[in-house]
Amino acid sequence: MSARTVLLFVFALFSTAMLGLAAGACWMVVTLYLGDPLPWLALLFGALLAWAIRHGVRSPGPAAAMLAALATALATVYVNMLIAAVQIAGNMGMGLVDALRTAGFAMLWQLARLALAPADIGWAVLAVLLAAWLGWRSPRRRAPTLTAGR
Repeated sequence: MSARTVLLFVFALFSTAMLGLAAGACWMVVTLYLGDPLPWLALLFGALLAWAIRHGVRSPGPAAAMLAALATALATVYVNMLIAAVQIAGNMGMGLVDALRTAGFAMLWQLARLALAPADIGWAVLAVLLAAWLGWRSPRRRAPTLTAGR
């Protein structure tokens, strides 16, 4: 395995993580605005992540499917941890960053797990499967357009 291959793999994982975290943060904005977690949005964000990853890799297939599924799973976990942090911040009268720092990863993970309903898990699993399927598919090629003869 060449150094270039390793660097491309690390960059793909880093990009996947950043896309997943960004999707989770966007999902959190919608959640805060509407005041409801909206677990079905996992399907929308899974499709968007799959589209972004599929168009960002050289050849869609198993690698793109795994990256899209990983990004979607990360987004669902991250939004649930952010919801837990917002609840802590609201109950304790502190800012979100302070709540994130004070609670730490382990406590936020446990609170997010406790708050999950079976329906939330079902939406997340469906979103991961949808993202993997969409990531596996090849992007459509546009048909050449015919121009009028001159």
